[in-house]
Amino acid sequence: MKKRIFSGIQPSGALHIGNYLGAIRQWVQTQDKSDSLFCVVDLHAITVPQDPKELHQNIRELAAIYFAAGIDPDKSTVFVQSQVPEHSELAWILNCFIPMGWMQRMTQFKDKSAKKKQFSIGLFDYPALMAADILLYQTDAVPVGEDQKQHVELTRDIAEMINSKYGDVFKIPEPVIPKTGARIMGLDDPTVKMAKSAEKPSRSIYIMDEPDVIKKKIARATTDSETEICFDQNRPGVNNLLTIYQLCSGKTQKDIEAHFQGKQYSDLKRELTDVVVDKLTPIREEATKILKDKKALDDMLLKGAEKARGLAAPTMNKVKAAIGLG
Repeated sequence: MKKRIFSGIQPSGALHIGNYLGAIRQWVQTQDKSDSLFCVVDLHAITVPQDPKELHQNIRELAAIYFAAGIDPDKSTVFVQSQVPEHSELAWILNCFIPMGWMQRMTQFKDKSAKKKQFSIGLFDYPALMAADILLYQTDAVPVGEDQKQHVELTRDIAEMINSKYGDVFKIPEPVIPKTGARIMGLDDPTVKMAKSAEKPSRSIYIMDEPDVIKKKIARATTDSETEICFDQNRPGVNNLLTIYQLCSGKTQKDIEAHFQGKQYSDLKRELTDVVVDKLTPIREEATKILKDKKALDDMLLKGAEKARGLAAPTMNKVKAAIGLG
């Protein structure tokens, strides 16, 4: 029996190459051997203010990129989170069991709230919704970046707590963190992750960027004053560019270092531009084509949402029966 995996991305801005290399590319590779659910987690996006028109467009563009990148709706369940109301329903039920202290220890909330004078309850509470996303489908494995591992650990704690009270209600999920590419850093500042935010467009290579835009961004990318081109965590700028090159080219670190021996950063940036453009152009072109056929995209997402609701129903029935609802 295939293991079930669940993962998703927020439509909170333009998707960047880090999202593709660290998540979507891996999803495409696993969908043949897993029972896969891939979600556009739009309810998570509204934990911070969003422009309604931009959010609507971002939801559709993200879904189009999923399909354009190779996620097959006949192999995987692809849907928009808000079209499956069981996510919100289970999140509320979990809220009634999660101790406040568990939520207060979440480091991502501390990081995000520290930058704001005011924030919503949703921003504080979104780990409960993330737990509901995962537990709703009796998920075996959750592909996540290192920064999301704590949320999966919280999900495990919640499932174990409820199972200890009411019996076998939830499957205990495992986090799956890619060895390479789980954390693609910013071009302008390699000490921070690439971001979907448009506030610093030079930080990220977006999936929908045209080739000339990609070329300019890579040309301006931060490196260092050294001359040797090699993988080195202590040289974050060059290491980041080489990591992107490795993931786009499929070559080994050893072969890449041998290839660039004696060459300059300008050579690395030129060749990196070529492999990134080759990787992203077919996805951008196919996503653009998908977005033009509004009805076809809507139909695919509706079909995915209906399938997801069918998978969610047994869990909701089990949860309600266990705690005395319904």
